[in-house]
Amino acid sequence: MRKINEIFYSLQGEGCHTGTPAVFIRFSGCNLKCSFCDTRHEEGTMMSDEEILEEVKKYPAVTVILTGGEPSLWIDREFVDRLHQAGKYVCIETNGTRPLPDNIDWVTCSPKRGVDLGITRIDEVKVVYEWQDIAVYELLPAEHFFLQPCSCSNTAETVNCVMQHPKWRLSLQTHKLIDIQ
Repeated sequence: MRKINEIFYSLQGEGCHTGTPAVFIRFSGCNLKCSFCDTRHEEGTMMSDEEILEEVKKYPAVTVILTGGEPSLWIDREFVDRLHQAGKYVCIETNGTRPLPDNIDWVTCSPKRGVDLGITRIDEVKVVYEWQDIAVYELLPAEHFFLQPCSCSNTAETVNCVMQHPKWRLSLQTHKLIDIQ
């Protein structure tokens, strides 16, 4: 059984896959308490893998995004295998503090200041900009680096930071800008 906050169908609003139709599986709970977190993820329903897959299969998208909260608290290799068997491309959005199954197709890590990472594979780094030194994140083993304003409140400062650090690209929360889930 896995604790699910919600399962919904929308467009990915951030990072490399912006604009991609996806089924989002939002898991409940997180091992961190970030002040800027925009997700109410504590509530949830215990669901079996079969129930989760049944819900995921209702939507036409190939891409499934495991998010939260912190999805690494709830997933394992078997669960990811079952999504693959259903023909899904499996992405995860994680804070990176806990080990992940090695069969995930795409890893988005959103590291937090002063927190050690427990993963070695990262496809994209997505940092919420709070005027921190982003150079420390440039050492992470990723191909793509995104800097994102904190709930669109510091967009000008984030743009300026990206302009000064061209390894990074700007990522806006387009789902909020176009008012979709």
